[in-house]
Amino acid sequence: MLAPDQDSLKRTPLHDLHVSLGGKMVPFAGYDMPVQYPAGVLKEHLHTRSSAGLFDVSHMGQIRLLPKSGKVEDAARALERLVPQDIVAIAPGRQRYAQFTNEDGGILDDLMVANFGDHLFLVVNAACKAEDEAHLRAHLSDDCVIDSLADRALVALQGPKAEFALAKFCAEAPAMKFMDAGPHKVAGLDCFVSRSGYTGEDGFEISVPAADAERLAKSLLENPDVLPIGLGARDSLRLEAGLCLYGHDIDTATTPVEAALEWSVQKSRRSGGARAGGFPGAEKILAHFDQGAGRRRVGLRAEGRAPVREGALLFADATSAAPIGTVTSGGFGPSLNAPVAMGYVPTALGALGTSLFAEVRGQRLPLTVAAMPFVKNTYKR
Repeated sequence: MLAPDQDSLKRTPLHDLHVSLGGKMVPFAGYDMPVQYPAGVLKEHLHTRSSAGLFDVSHMGQIRLLPKSGKVEDAARALERLVPQDIVAIAPGRQRYAQFTNEDGGILDDLMVANFGDHLFLVVNAACKAEDEAHLRAHLSDDCVIDSLADRALVALQGPKAEFALAKFCAEAPAMKFMDAGPHKVAGLDCFVSRSGYTGEDGFEISVPAADAERLAKSLLENPDVLPIGLGARDSLRLEAGLCLYGHDIDTATTPVEAALEWSVQKSRRSGGARAGGFPGAEKILAHFDQGAGRRRVGLRAEGRAPVREGALLFADATSAAPIGTVTSGGFGPSLNAPVAMGYVPTALGALGTSLFAEVRGQRLPLTVAAMPFVKNTYKR
């Protein structure tokens, strides 16, 4: 398959800034994105864990759901027809992780849903945003106005010094708790700020008008504690945090229970709950809750220093011919100075401490099923 023509790739509002900062640009989800800067992936990763990193995530989709009735509860109930989460219970100023599911219980995409008081604000994955918007329009148009916010950029400020860095421009930032979300002024700009991210670190995601994105990013980067971070470190950080990457660790053939995302489905939507079921694939997903699933996403730690990468087959022992699972994400964990991976195995082999083997370049490497996250998260609760 030919690589995308550089000229055919979309550009985020921060593209010129990435180039000026020496970003190495690569195609990603149809966009020209920085995979790393001159500091390199390893230093960018460790800097985010120790200080603060600024990520451009403007390729993600931002969507507003406006209830035609004027009542945000009606938009929440409408969205519950498409996701297994309790959206009605999201309080104003809060957000929740969710998944769009299909009729087979698989995951169409994962997303964030925030209650902004009079409407819901959604952030969806870049590669799925056109399909997600079409999905919403096909099923919710009678109840909601679906407004794609294509005129906004999105940046993530992550790390233990993120709060201090943002507080200079947003006085309310220090008072926010993990998963708080809403409109805030940042450097005098009308932004949407959530205390969240995808690194396992404390931090914020900031939606800003596209025309003001570069000014905001440059203001944040004036702080010597803040470095620009590319896609390479973003991936290694989320892997250490045990977080799923759509299209790799979760997909249309994976249920939330198989993906070890039970925590994201509230009791009100499960069997016996106040609003049990009523979402696509409910029969299969609820059966997995009640009876268990045959396979499960698990964390994997390898002996030695050789990374076990996506696609590696997993085996129950060193000699068996039949694989029992597959690695879906894997690489070197800079914070641990050791390789880490995630993959799917039969539930019976998913207990912590279970010994498995991965096939890497014709050799069987020993692995151990390990707890996730691999690096303790530092969310401010």
